Amino acid sequence: MKLLIIEDEAGISGFLKQGLEEESYIVQHTADGRLGLEMALHQAYDLVLLDWMLPGMSGLEICRAIRKQNQSTPIIFLTAKDTLQDTIAGLKAGANDYIKKPFHFEELLERIRVQLRPKTGEHAIFTLADIVLNVSTHQVFKGDQEIILTHKEFALLEYLIRNKNQVCRRSRILEHVWDIHFDYNTSVIDVFINSLRKKIGSVKNEDYIQTIRGVGYIARES
Repeated sequence: MKLLIIEDEAGISGFLKQGLEEESYIVQHTADGRLGLEMALHQAYDLVLLDWMLPGMSGLEICRAIRKQNQSTPIIFLTAKDTLQDTIAGLKAGANDYIKKPFHFEELLERIRVQLRPKTGEHAIFTLADIVLNVSTHQVFKGDQEIILTHKEFALLEYLIRNKNQVCRRSRILEHVWDIHFDYNTSVIDVFINSLRKKIGSVKNEDYIQTIRGVGYIARES
């Protein structure tokens, strides 16, 4: 999951970025309102954490501008404002939630999780042959046996299964799983693919996940 923090208080943004990355979220941050809006409109994020008072452009203006183009990405306001009028203004601008500073990280984390839960009608469970991946519980099973994966292994397997029967290019894997948008030593992908293959018990090297040489990988039913 990829989050955007638009917050100009360095102490808060640094604390949030570190804490959320420890929870295995991919996090990008800016302290500038106009740049934050540009990022929100031109990159794909699963959720936006938005300060109310920002240099360049207010959080309310940013929220309204995002909603003109994007009705689905959750937005949570982080603000010292706490009057009923402020709360109503934020919700009318298109925010999904509102948390007053100072706040406990655990409370914000739970609010983020609530917003990121699959909505009614969305799939939380994905399958690949006898492998079952549950996004909501962050679990993977092969038959009746649970497979214990690291956060990155889970994210990689989820991306491959969500796109099963389609070739996943190495550059796209780096972007979605590692948030890397430039030329990079992609051997890290090979290391994680090999680890995944061992953990899901491939009888042959290319069971479940096949290598498309020079391009990337594809998840296919056995």
